[in-house]
Amino acid sequence: MLIQTETTPNPATLKFLPGRKVMDAGTRDFATPEAAEASPLAEAIFSTGEVDGVFFGRDFVSVTAAPGVEWRQLKPQVLEVLLDHFASDAPLFRPASAGDIHVAPDAGFEDDPADAELIAEIRALIDTRVRPAVAQDGGDIVYRGYKDGVVYLAMHGACSGCPSSTMTLKHGIESLLKHYVPEVVAVEAV
Repeated sequence: MLIQTETTPNPATLKFLPGRKVMDAGTRDFATPEAAEASPLAEAIFSTGEVDGVFFGRDFVSVTAAPGVEWRQLKPQVLEVLLDHFASDAPLFRPASAGDIHVAPDAGFEDDPADAELIAEIRALIDTRVRPAVAQDGGDIVYRGYKDGVVYLAMHGACSGCPSSTMTLKHGIESLLKHYVPEVVAVEAV
């Protein structure tokens, strides 16, 4: 089995492509070793002791190295864990956690039902134009809410903590949404 790697805009994160589906649906972000206990694969990657985050996408795994860790030392360890996992066809999640597909914290408010049509348009743009592009960089951006012209998004995987994420959010996503949905005045990360 050949696992390809790609750099991401976040220098601390590498994207690993096993050449097969990782997640059937959704994404999953593991920001701590405790969160990784839900997945034998994420737990094994964290067990290297040199990892700050693991993210599962549809056909990739993004791994974020801990501060001060160099990829030339960590990459062979992560590849070994991934090869062992995928070669053995081990389950991605432990049975008790299989249904816990990516739930990010609430933005702190509920969408106004009067904005339903507008929100549907925003979600469609995010799902069709933003998320595929961000997935290519080893991450994900998920809609979390809309209030008073502001769209709230959660950033995961390589996007979380990426030096260029603010630029992507403000100049890329915000510009796109403002162009197609004039009611949008700003985009904020939660």
